[in-house]
Amino acid sequence: MQIWALEGIPEIVAGDDLAAIIGAAAGNTLEDGDILAVTSKVVSKAEGRFVVAEDRDAAITSETVRVVATRGQTRIVENRLGIVAAAAGVDASNTPAGTVLLLPIDPDASASALRDALQSHLKVRIGIIITDTLGRPWREGQTDVAIGASGVRVLDDLRGTADANGVALAVTTPAVGDEIAAAADLVKGKAASLPVAVVRGLSHLLDENAPGARIMPRTGPMDMFRLGTDEALHLGFTEGFDAGLEAGFNAGAHRDPGVQSD
Repeated sequence: MQIWALEGIPEIVAGDDLAAIIGAAAGNTLEDGDILAVTSKVVSKAEGRFVVAEDRDAAITSETVRVVATRGQTRIVENRLGIVAAAAGVDASNTPAGTVLLLPIDPDASASALRDALQSHLKVRIGIIITDTLGRPWREGQTDVAIGASGVRVLDDLRGTADANGVALAVTTPAVGDEIAAAADLVKGKAASLPVAVVRGLSHLLDENAPGARIMPRTGPMDMFRLGTDEALHLGFTEGFDAGLEAGFNAGAHRDPGVQSD
C-alpha cells in the first residue's frame, strides 16, 4: 500500500469547484483502484458551511440531536449525522477569522458528487472517503475517521470466513474506512495545508454499490454507551426516585384506611 498527499491545493473558499481543484492537483497520477481521502474541512468550505464565531454555541445546539455527556464547557453530543463528537463537529481551527465551520450537510452525497466529477474528468475508477477528526471513548488523543464515502466499502465484513487456523469468524468486521482515514492523516497532517491524500493498493475495497459512511455510527438501539457517567448516574437516580414514588403511591392507594403506619 502507498499513501501520499496531493500538493498544490490552494485555500478553498465557498463556491469553489473542489473536483476541478483536486483533479488539477492530481494531474495524470491517479490509477484505477485508487482511493482519495479528503478532509471534510475543504468540503465544508466549498459548500459554504461557515457561521460567525459568536454563534458557535448556537451552531452546536442546532447541530445537536442528543447530548451524551458534558464536562465544563465541553459538550459531547450526537449530531444530525449520527456522529458522536465534541461540539457536534463544529470546527474553529483553520477557518477565516471570526468564523467557525460546520460539517458537510450530507458527507456521503458530497463524496458521491466529488467521485462522479473526478471519474468523468480523469477517466479512472476511484473511491472517495471524506474524513474528520474525532476523539474516542477510553482512549487519549484523536484520529481521523470516515464520515462520508462513495464507491468504497467502509466495513469489510469477514463474518463467515475462517481465520488462519480454520476457525469461523463470527463478528469480525474491520472498519476499513476509518483505518484508511487514519492512515491518510499521517501524510496530510493537521497544519500542512494538505487536505487530500491518495491511497493506493486497496482496490479490492472499491464497490459501486457500497452504502457510504452513514452506516458507521452506532446509535439508537445499537448504542451500548448512550450517556456519560455523570449523566447516566443522574438518569438512574431520577428514574429510581420516580419509581419509588410511584410504588409508594400505589401501596398507599391499596392500604386499609383503618391501619395506622409508623
